[in-house]
Amino acid sequence: MSDTMTAIAVEGGKGAADALRPGIVERPRPGPGQILIRVRAAGVNRPDLLQRLGFYPPPPGAPTTLGLEVAGEVVTAAGRWKAGDKVCALLGGGGYAQYAVVDARHALPIPDGFDFAHAAALPETVFTVFANVFEHGALKVGETLLIHGGTSGIGTTAIAMAKAHGARVIATGRGADKKAQALALGADIAVDAKAEDFAEVAEAAGGVDVVLDMVGASYLDRNLEALNTGGRIVYIAALAGPVLEVPVMKIMQKRAVITGSTLRPRSADEKARLAAEIERVVWPWIAAGKLAPVIDATFPLEEAAAAHAHLEAGEHVGKVVLLA
Repeated sequence: MSDTMTAIAVEGGKGAADALRPGIVERPRPGPGQILIRVRAAGVNRPDLLQRLGFYPPPPGAPTTLGLEVAGEVVTAAGRWKAGDKVCALLGGGGYAQYAVVDARHALPIPDGFDFAHAAALPETVFTVFANVFEHGALKVGETLLIHGGTSGIGTTAIAMAKAHGARVIATGRGADKKAQALALGADIAVDAKAEDFAEVAEAAGGVDVVLDMVGASYLDRNLEALNTGGRIVYIAALAGPVLEVPVMKIMQKRAVITGSTLRPRSADEKARLAAEIERVVWPWIAAGKLAPVIDATFPLEEAAAAHAHLEAGEHVGKVVLLA
């Protein structure tokens, strides 16, 4: 095994998609409790785009290389893993490379029948949805989940996980094609947010109990209109406005909860706790055929720039994955 590897760097430290260039760097070496993974596939996520633009720096101690999820083979063993085991893992960074190190507790076994691309599309989205919809949002069996951006990587995963849990799903998308795709992915109701008022549709369908929102400020008022008494709005991004003007009386009347979270800065112990819960709850859904990631496109690792441009174009349905 060479002491060097190919990894993707951002030329100039930040920039447009074409600033992503492959280069030769030193191979990482695992510390205590870490495994070294020979990366075969790496998921591409919106936080990667933000980091490339200089808006989402990695947490202290994390690699500066992009990439928050990978799948591959264990090279250096630790914890419950031995050399040769096939795993997928949630990273603090470093996934756009031929090798990555990660806390052994943050790796999960690749589900039976999954190739590396589909396995690499699991960790970031599954961890995000589980933490935000099922923990912070406390989605219960029989409740209704409203998902904004239902055809995104997060959205497609949230639809499948909510349906596996026994919830009803309303999904929004921008355009008639996105609406049709959300229905094909399993949403009970879909809304073309460019042509329809999602709050009116949701209210006519009995309202919603949890909202998974990556849009932000511009949707708050309509989210509250759609929300049932005791409902929860969970923010995971703010693509259309980061500052909320909160109508306090409406919050009081609805007994609404507004919450949200980020995943990457969480402690190693907290990520380990989440990994264990996800393996206990979500992996059986995968084994039962209730959940599989939707892959929109794959690109060779060296074409990470094209992968970012594809994701930024916004026409994708599901995940974009790099193959190493």
